[in-house]
Amino acid sequence: MSRIGKAPIALPAGVELKVSNGNVVTVKGPKGELHQTVDADIKVEVENNEILVKRPTDQKRHKAMHGLYRSLISNMVVGVTAGYKVQQELVGVGYKAANDGNILDLTLGYSHHIYFEIPKEVSVKTEQEKGKNPIITLESADKQLIGQVAAKIRSLRKPEPYKGKGIKFVGEQLRRKAGKTASK
Repeated sequence: MSRIGKAPIALPAGVELKVSNGNVVTVKGPKGELHQTVDADIKVEVENNEILVKRPTDQKRHKAMHGLYRSLISNMVVGVTAGYKVQQELVGVGYKAANDGNILDLTLGYSHHIYFEIPKEVSVKTEQEKGKNPIITLESADKQLIGQVAAKIRSLRKPEPYKGKGIKFVGEQLRRKAGKTASK
């Protein structure tokens, strides 16, 4: 049996879980409401303030989906209670970030500004202190969406291995390369 799939998910106070139409799981909490379509073979049950994910057989397909849907539902519960937060740092001379509502204005060394529209489910905040790199902070209840948005922002200027210039996650360790002078 899947070690991840068989672990129960604690249902905190103030969080509701509904399974409707046989396979749509809806989790509602203080930070919002999330929906996830679950495969028809996988059963989601609530017993004694715990969520249990069950599979019908030991087929390879059912084993794979068992752990997957348990993790997705667990991420939804954490998202609607605590939420998720991703911080990104802009490393480079002249790199700037500013936001006007959910429009992110980035200056990344190109000949033009980049305007990036953030989905309404994700809140964005930028901070720029003198002498420090600009930081973009993303917050959301949806782990998958916030990860996609962060990856898209990072893809606008990936960190390069020589000087480390680009957009990186706060605390991320980059593999650095020695330049031409190392050959002598």
